[in-house]
Amino acid sequence: MHTLISDEELAELNERFETASAEEILRWALLESGIERIAIASAFQAEGTCVMHMASRIRPDIQVLFLNTGYHFAETLAFKEQLAERLGLTVTELVGRYTVEQQAERFGPRLYERDPDLCCELNKVQPMLEALRKLDAWITAFRRDSAPTRANAPILDRYELEPGRPILKINPVATWTRRDTWAYLREHGLPHNPLYDLGYASIGCAPCTRMRFPGEPERAGRWAGLAKWECGIHDREARGETGSLQEGAAEREG
Repeated sequence: MHTLISDEELAELNERFETASAEEILRWALLESGIERIAIASAFQAEGTCVMHMASRIRPDIQVLFLNTGYHFAETLAFKEQLAERLGLTVTELVGRYTVEQQAERFGPRLYERDPDLCCELNKVQPMLEALRKLDAWITAFRRDSAPTRANAPILDRYELEPGRPILKINPVATWTRRDTWAYLREHGLPHNPLYDLGYASIGCAPCTRMRFPGEPERAGRWAGLAKWECGIHDREARGETGSLQEGAAEREG
């Protein structure tokens, strides 16, 4: 993490940003913090669209990291291209070691049903952590009210890539609600993934995403029927998974 940000400064900034606007937080991250190696990670959902729009107006050359797992909805991929062109985004696609076909050959078909944690590890966690190792900070579109696992997310978080290698994780819309998100999209005339219009509330890989039923939490349609709320990138510290990428890969792929 950037050496200018001490524990005390981190605490002070979190207190200050708790009542700051998302634009103020992004302006600090992109212009005032002194952090050069920084990027946005986005799956091009509604919140991410808001964050990328704000960030592109502050720092037009900001890099966007997109995990192309091979399992996305066609609508998501088409929307990514549409928004990237409209906002002039620089998008870097991250891919895992295996193509869809290679994964089926190595681990058997429909791994996402038999072992979704390993599927996420291969297609999301490993390629994302490899990309983050080149950065000092990354920006997400976390909202606290979207899932129980995100309820206590700070605005600025020290994230351990591996022992002794922290990175600053910035959640500028952590305090937003779903209503705030859609109000921002309307205010700025921004498009959204058409799957939202069909009843999807949170959109991930096609095999592991269903529409949300009335009364369910927002991310209930992700890995439905499983005690799983996250792909493993954001909750790995809570699960004690801060070992090196090589160690994690050997244990889970062995």
